[in-house]
Amino acid sequence: MKILVTAKRVPDPEQKVKIKDGALDLSGANFIVNPFDEYAVEAALRLTEKVEGATTRCGEVTVLGIGPKDMSQQLRSCLAMGADRALLVEGSDEGLDSEQVARVIVAVYQRERPDLLLLGKQTVDGESNQVAQLVAGYLGLPQACFACTIEASADGKSVVVGREVDGGTETKRLPLPAVVTVDLRSVLPQSVRNQQTPATHAYPEGPRYASLKGIMASKKKPLDSLDLATLGVTATPRLKLLSLEAPPQRQAGVKVESVDALIDKLRHEAKVI
Repeated sequence: MKILVTAKRVPDPEQKVKIKDGALDLSGANFIVNPFDEYAVEAALRLTEKVEGATTRCGEVTVLGIGPKDMSQQLRSCLAMGADRALLVEGSDEGLDSEQVARVIVAVYQRERPDLLLLGKQTVDGESNQVAQLVAGYLGLPQACFACTIEASADGKSVVVGREVDGGTETKRLPLPAVVTVDLRSVLPQSVRNQQTPATHAYPEGPRYASLKGIMASKKKPLDSLDLATLGVTATPRLKLLSLEAPPQRQAGVKVESVDALIDKLRHEAKVI
């Protein structure tokens, strides 16, 4: 199976970011792979390897990143996890919105012709949750979003995807090629099955850590660069960010002496009852 996975670099959510002149000041930000994209890389690796004593590969994983040249660092970390090759389409976050990102992915998909396109369900910086749906629409491919389980068929022609919905779990069988976005439960020990690894095998929970051997091997794996012009995409975003401002500082709470006083404030001040 040939899988194309997208990976975006995002500011570390654990790091505080300041707003300066109506925009985020990322001058001192530490960038990481978007966590949901990291889950997608892990899912792709589980679908393309056979674990029975030793681990052998039974497919190819290509990671696609869109961003500045510095993003090669995050792509190398995906290669260190076990991905086979990486592609970097050079662009800036300011010059690309969901529409443009989707157009880039469509162009790369048409060059690579993978069996499966895997994405994280959303990015932790924008959280727009639009790209995968746009890509599936433009390519006319079946899609399943927010996957918590993925199981490849024995003949390699379809995948069965489990999606958590309000009433439980919804199961969809998608003929390949297809577009799938993953949720955090996709990295539970037995969430991904590929008919190659024994069904009794349980992975460690969460995305894998890069081993020293993997880090050294990643330096020799191909990381090719593409530009928007080569892909036939113009960086003309439809959305324009005008300004950002921090939310108002939270006011201190008020203690009341009795239940009657609390009800009075809720009714006359907060006006919620």
